[in-house]
Amino acid sequence: MEGVTVVDHPLVQHKLTLMRDKKRSTKGFRQLLNEVGMLLAYEVTRDLPLEPVEIDTPVATMQAPQIAGKKLVLAPILRAGVGFLDGMLTLVPSARVAHIGLYRDPETLQAVEYYFKAPSDLADRLVLVLDPMLATANSAVAAVDRLKERGARDMRFVCLLAAPEGIDRMRGAHPDVPIWTAAIDEHLNDHGYIVPGLGDAGDRMYGTR
Repeated sequence: MEGVTVVDHPLVQHKLTLMRDKKRSTKGFRQLLNEVGMLLAYEVTRDLPLEPVEIDTPVATMQAPQIAGKKLVLAPILRAGVGFLDGMLTLVPSARVAHIGLYRDPETLQAVEYYFKAPSDLADRLVLVLDPMLATANSAVAAVDRLKERGARDMRFVCLLAAPEGIDRMRGAHPDVPIWTAAIDEHLNDHGYIVPGLGDAGDRMYGTR
């Protein structure tokens, strides 16, 4: 599917299966989301540009590669997107963090913003927008809208599960924002949940209902 990368690494798929199991504890779910976040970050940053720098090893001076340009911005959509954050920051500890507070109106399923805080120079940075579930994509589209308003030009959306309906909506609204996901599930149900999915990622992560 154009613009969509499914990360089929065996470790990602194995951990996703563990997370889908409704018997998984809150602690276990949260730990797995953290681990999968790290693995997805590894995949989504695979093509970052490098530049040579001169360093002194204990033996000699050499030209060695380092990541070029300004540091990444990780932009989790609250609440559930925060579940990816620790794992990704372990891999990229110097990344900046933006926070996007959105909740889904239970009647309309539309995204309602309640908080937004981001670095001022988004235009100069690669922004990874994080949310475990791409279901209706209303929150994802709203988050990318806001980030673009603040100047972001280079963005990638990272999720754990995606529904075909969410992918179509996201690609239609923001065809310039590629999507990375661990799986594309069957469809959305009448309540906007991914089927077979894993339930509400935020509730399972925090033990709420």
